[in-house]
Order: sequence, then structure tokens, then C-alpha cells
Amino acid sequence: MNPGFAERGTVGGRPEVFDHADRDAHRGSSRPDGEVSAPPLPYVLLAGLPASGKSELRRYLASLDPSAAARFGLGPTLHLDDYPYVHTMRLASRALRAAGLDPVFFEGDELPFRDPVLWIVLTRLLAEDVATLGSGDAGGSEPARWLLDRIDRQLDAVGLGARFPAGSSARAVAADGITDFAEELRRERRSIARAWDGSQTVLIEFARGGPQGSSPPLPYPLGYRWSLPEFPRQVLGSAGILYVWVTPTESLRRNRERARPGGAASILHHGVPEEVMRREYGTDDLLWLLEQNGGRAVVVETHRERIEVPAAVFDNRTDHTSFLRDDPATWPADAVAALHRRLEAAFAEILDQRAVR
Repeated sequence: MNPGFAERGTVGGRPEVFDHADRDAHRGSSRPDGEVSAPPLPYVLLAGLPASGKSELRRYLASLDPSAAARFGLGPTLHLDDYPYVHTMRLASRALRAAGLDPVFFEGDELPFRDPVLWIVLTRLLAEDVATLGSGDAGGSEPARWLLDRIDRQLDAVGLGARFPAGSSARAVAADGITDFAEELRRERRSIARAWDGSQTVLIEFARGGPQGSSPPLPYPLGYRWSLPEFPRQVLGSAGILYVWVTPTESLRRNRERARPGGAASILHHGVPEEVMRREYGTDDLLWLLEQNGGRAVVVETHRERIEVPAAVFDNRTDHTSFLRDDPATWPADAVAALHRRLEAAFAEILDQRAVR
């Protein structure tokens, strides 16, 4: 089994359903002062550079009891992220290179995407995951075919053209390279799709950025500015964004620190190659997007409209999250309490903005 799928609540891996108690309690939770809370946030977009603490925060949020989760504006959590698709593409490219075929996605294991528009492909795959929620529709009997069909559909949609047509050598070789992982991924995506009933909060994690030395506005297709519009209106119109802020230098350091041998498929313990960190995550544009709208919301410009998405910053430049990779039984009480206060303040900002929209 791939490491990422074996870690409960670490989801890049297995996005599990954490249904802590009667879901109806979250639809109208009573606060201590007697105030009745609003329905939970349907979606939270977790943004930030690699190793900023996004996955660790998901693990913590998934551990909350119902009353604590309700104070954050959350229901039982479901988890989605796009790292499994990056891992799939690396597996496919490795197999294709070994067979002497065009690697499609990556020229080497330590290199960035061959074409940056693949960042848009990743976002569209996440949007497709959202579209299947509640249906259980996660492919037919053959997992590798399901996954390659999905990737081909999005490659074609962004103008790169389908690369794995039925009967081609590329399809056969890529399918062989991703088969085991595709089976795990389909199982966990299907589990989430079937579990969703509209009462949960879906946490969607993804990192976007640009090369070292660049500054916003980043050119297409780099950064959050170009990826956010790929999500459907049902997400953007009801979501909050939690941006986990670290500097690029700190992101690079923590990325080295978290990487473990054999952790390539794990959302908590994979390491992003150094060349990728410098060329694709040397900066990002979420703070810039916030500043364009007064610091309280991100304006997402789609083809049809401008949507204001409430947003807050969780300042993690001083590390408040790395301890969450450890066994929960060992989490220091004082660190948990400090983290909880910071998170509650950040979610309060999102909820305040939501209340006035």
C-alpha cells in the first residue's frame, strides 16, 4: 500500500470522512452565548507554498470534536488535494522514459512540468472531483484507464491534446506505471464522492506559485490568479480561503525537513524536488490577490463574473504546525492550545466576511 493512503487524516493519501457526531448538530450549533451559528462552510480552499503546514492543518481540523469544529464554521470534514495527480504524472513519465517514449509531463524525476499549463490541468482535475461529490461516480472497472481518461480529457481541454489514446503504446506503458497507485486513488476518491451528502465541509488543498525572483501579477498559467477560476461557481460562491503563510526560504527549508525515504506518495512526508521549489514555488501570489481587495477577500475573475471569496491568513512563518505530523498522543498541549487560538481567529475572519455577503 502506498504510504499516503495508510495515514488516517493525512489525505494525499486517503481523504477520509471524519463524521464526529450527529451531522444535524452542525447545521445550527449553539454557541456558549446562546447565538446560533450559521450552516458550516461547504468548502475551504487551503492555499500556501509547499511544506507551509496545509496538510498538517487538515490533520488537526479533522481531529476536532463537533463543537470545536462548529466554532470554526466547519462540519465533518472531507479532504481533497491535487498531490496524487502530480504523483501519478511522475509515475507515468518515469515509465514512459524507461520505454523510450515521450514522457509527456516531466523530463526527469527532479524537474518541473514540461509545460506550465499542466497547473491548470491539476486544478481542473480537482474541480472534476468536486463535481462527482454525492454521486459515487469514480470510474469503471479498470483504475488506470479511469485515471488516464480523466487526464486526457483535461489535457485536451487546455489545448495540449489527448496523449493517451486507446490502443497506443503510450497508454499501455503509462497504465502499467500507474496501476497500483490508480487503484488506491480511485478507491479514496470514490469513498469521498459516496460519503458527501451536503452537510460536510470539503477541505481542498493546493499549492500554486512562480519562479524565484518573480513578483505578482504572475503570468498565465502561474499562481492562484489563474487556477482559482477553474473551480465551479458552487465552490467559489460558498467557500472560504485559508492562506497558510510562510516565506519561500522557509518553505524550502521545511520541505527538506519533512521529506522521508519512501514518502513520495505521502501528503505529509513527500519532498518536492529542489529544482521545482526554485522554479515553480519561488514565490506565490495569494497575498497579492488579497491586497488587491483590501485584505479580506480574494476576487476571482471567471469568464462570466467576478466572485469575492472570503479569505484569511494563518501566519505560519514561525512554525506552529510541524508537530502535527507526529502521533496525536504526543502533541504538546500548549502547542495545540496556541494553534487552536490562531486558527479560531483566522476562521472568524472568514465567517465575518461570509456573514456580510
